[in-house]
Amino acid sequence: MNTIIAFVIIFGALVFFHELGHLVLAKRAGILCREFAIGFGPKVFSFKKNETVYTIRLLPIGGFVRMAGDDPEVIEVKPGYHVGLIFNHNGEVAKLIINNKDKYPDAKIIEVEQADLEKQLWISGYEQDNDSLERFKVHEKASLVVDGSETQIAPYNRQFGSKTLSQRTLAILAGPVMNFLLAFVVFFLLGLIQGTPSEEPRLGELVSGKPAAEAGLKEGDVIKSVDGIAVDSWQDIVQIIQQHPEEELVLTFERAGSTNQVEVVPDLESDGTITKGVIGVYPPFEKGFVSSIVHGATDTVYWTKTIITGLGKLITGQFSIDMLSGPVGIYDATDEVAQTGVYNLMRWGAILSINLGIINLLPLPALDGGRLMFFAVEAVRGKPIDRQKEGIVHFIGFALLMLLMLVVTWNDIQRIFFSS
Repeated sequence: MNTIIAFVIIFGALVFFHELGHLVLAKRAGILCREFAIGFGPKVFSFKKNETVYTIRLLPIGGFVRMAGDDPEVIEVKPGYHVGLIFNHNGEVAKLIINNKDKYPDAKIIEVEQADLEKQLWISGYEQDNDSLERFKVHEKASLVVDGSETQIAPYNRQFGSKTLSQRTLAILAGPVMNFLLAFVVFFLLGLIQGTPSEEPRLGELVSGKPAAEAGLKEGDVIKSVDGIAVDSWQDIVQIIQQHPEEELVLTFERAGSTNQVEVVPDLESDGTITKGVIGVYPPFEKGFVSSIVHGATDTVYWTKTIITGLGKLITGQFSIDMLSGPVGIYDATDEVAQTGVYNLMRWGAILSINLGIINLLPLPALDGGRLMFFAVEAVRGKPIDRQKEGIVHFIGFALLMLLMLVVTWNDIQRIFFSS
């Protein structure tokens, strides 16, 4: 149960901050954001604030911000329609009742002659038993009412496509950027709470049962030399020990003003590609606000480079698709990390946040990077690509991504539950 809670909190936070980036920059550009959703599928919980409906949906596999102009279904008011009009105190149309008009006895029913709900915001038509054509001003935040559900109209200047290329680019780019900022903040907080790694040749926390602890070394011991080689930094110690797995080494150290020596045999550790020696010691830590900021930045850069390198190996064939993990694999990894403590869980969440940001920046249809790629083409050719053609490309890309997720998830299930 704890793992489920941890997974939901971590994944929910990653998606929340990603979509929050889109929402904030879109609203700042004046785009009407109809919905801010965490998850997909049926709504579990929702509330409306100002113009936006905030929802939590059943399937926790992502999220979205539904912006005006990108709506999959647009309600049109066509000539010949019979609609009901409800007016505000200024005599402007505040609601257009599309169906079930009998439920609104105060509405004025007209047969539509023409309607412009995007630019000039008016509607004209004939009232029953009246041959006079009337024209009515429509308020910029008027609602279309279908089956009792209200949808705010989107004047062209509130639509995504009406904004400048830079505004649209920033609204899309803000999602991945927020993931990198979230990772930085988490690494920064870990630095404040735990401290940041120091380069002093001093031992940090020791792992019980490992060679260093078994040899009698203690946290705070200052290492002077390893097998006769003088060391001046923590990295010097690590480098020598990693190069001598399962070999006896003599460590000279200082404790409480006295110098001592001890023999240590590093364990052999391998990740399948790299073999190294380890003695079960963490680096020393120091606490400080500035050092925590530096730590947050350096860790964010480090994991960004590491993940990009991994993606490069996947593209060049050095990694196979079987090495990818989907939601099931991430859940299993989260379970393992959760057992090692809350700080490691926070670090894991930061790494996942960076991963989400990088994946979304890939120039693939249906991802943020795919949309940015279309913007780049627009910048070069001087005009946007046809929206219908772009929509088809994104739809196909989304279908392929869902197929990839199914394949990866199936591989996760086989590896976790059926591997011998």
